[in-house]
Amino acid sequence: MLDLTNPIYTDVDAAREHLESIQWPEGPICPHCGSVENITKLQGKSTRPGVYKCNACTKPFSVTVGTVFERSKIPLTKWLLATHLLVSSKKGMSAHQLHRMLGVTYKTAWFMAHRIREAMAERTVPPGGMGGPNKVVEVDETYVGGKAKNRAFKEPPKKHAVVALVERDGKVRSMHITNVNAKTLRPILVTHISRKSMLMTDESPVYPKIGREFANHGTVNHSADEYVRLGGFMHTNTAENYFSILKRGIVGVYHHVSEAHLHRYVAEFDFRYNNRSKHGVEDGDRAVAALKGIGGKRLTYRRTDEARA
Repeated sequence: MLDLTNPIYTDVDAAREHLESIQWPEGPICPHCGSVENITKLQGKSTRPGVYKCNACTKPFSVTVGTVFERSKIPLTKWLLATHLLVSSKKGMSAHQLHRMLGVTYKTAWFMAHRIREAMAERTVPPGGMGGPNKVVEVDETYVGGKAKNRAFKEPPKKHAVVALVERDGKVRSMHITNVNAKTLRPILVTHISRKSMLMTDESPVYPKIGREFANHGTVNHSADEYVRLGGFMHTNTAENYFSILKRGIVGVYHHVSEAHLHRYVAEFDFRYNNRSKHGVEDGDRAVAALKGIGGKRLTYRRTDEARA
């Protein structure tokens, strides 16, 4: 539950101390050289609060250096509130809504939202970390984009493929892919899913050969209106349920997602799914988890960065 009376949303010093407790639970760490010893907190009258000096590399730093919040003129109180709002909204929150609630410009809200999404993204994923013996991982794909009947021009809208790997009663990993074929999907599946898992897919012809590399491979034939069989065990409904949340968010909240930023939007939905109430993670815990991921992920949105995204 969001408590707007919490000082971290109204007092900049309280917000900074809260972020320091999350980023540095055992004390300050120099983001320049990684030193944890011989660090001095600067307290001169001309020094802004929260600045430290590393005596190993002689460089000053604060808790936001090296993070998505670095060099931001937006108060930390608004950063923390925006983070809480975004992680606690099941289908996401538009930049227009953030701009109205935070009292910042739309451009600023859009920029903030993308930085927070970057903090949500998992950078280090252990190989074969999903599934395992006696576990089921469902794999399915969907397409994000407008419908041809709604187009305003003659050219049909471009759709972008998203594949999701969902471990039953576990986590999801989804990603934007250029083409749905065995050449594209196989590296993703064998990298992220343990070979000891049971793979569950639909009847798509891209999966049978890949499925032979896993402990077992079950399918359902959606084209024949078959969605569940073998007493309810064989299905891809968990992945379909994840896609329903993703689609409702994109269609109902964001309305349009560009290909350049699609990977950040799916990372946002993955993060909320993986840190859901069913796993004992509530809104406050989810916000802390997102704030733990702000390090080493600066976004500047210069033209070169946009071209690279």
